[in-house]
Amino acid sequence: TMAKPTSRNDRFALFFITLIFLILTVSKPVASQNCGCASDFCCSKYGYCGTTDEFCGEGCQAGPCRSSGGGGDPAVSLEGTVTPDFFNSILNQRGDCPGKGFYTHDTFMAAANSYPSFGASISKREIAAFFAHVAQETGFMCYIEEIDGPAKAASGEYCDTEKPEFPCAQGKGYYGRGAIQLSWNYNYGLCGKALDENLLASPEKVAQDQVLAFKTAFWFWTTNVRTSFKSGFGATIRAVNSREC
Repeated sequence: TMAKPTSRNDRFALFFITLIFLILTVSKPVASQNCGCASDFCCSKYGYCGTTDEFCGEGCQAGPCRSSGGGGDPAVSLEGTVTPDFFNSILNQRGDCPGKGFYTHDTFMAAANSYPSFGASISKREIAAFFAHVAQETGFMCYIEEIDGPAKAASGEYCDTEKPEFPCAQGKGYYGRGAIQLSWNYNYGLCGKALDENLLASPEKVAQDQVLAFKTAFWFWTTNVRTSFKSGFGATIRAVNSREC
């Protein structure tokens, strides 16, 4: 039997491992994956075993890859990996909640197609990490916005007045919204500028527009999290929410 996780990070890591398994079982391969190499052989980018630079160099998927290789974490097709079955395997872990019908595979792909830098050179491991964070932030895509966000905003939270270049609009709250719960006025300002949306004036749009809810998550991930991804969950958790590690 599996021991019950003893902390939030234990649960988070366990879900990440589960996502890796799901990706491997339901995703569609996008290139030849014929490797079952001996431990001292490399699996080439085309799926064959060998020991020369042709196999162990650029694009090497597994084995004693050279420094220029992929280190066993090759890029995959986002569309071929995040299949409806994989996406729905996350949705199916929630109950009847506000996000039901809001987060969908179709809107995820529409957002990805309009924000191509998110899926560029992405690996299965990074896809799993992204969705592990999304699941943790939204309760398996159950919540569109932070539950007690309005109360926090009313008390002045999430408005950093030391950043005058991102002025908080009267009556607007910059609490968590969307797939990675975009928060704080400066993040709404920077993200809105990148997406050509005036999110400082209308932060509520992130909780109203299904595609925008994912695009803001893609922006935050590529801008603030991707550089920390290979350092592990401690680094990515800190990147998503600096008060946790």
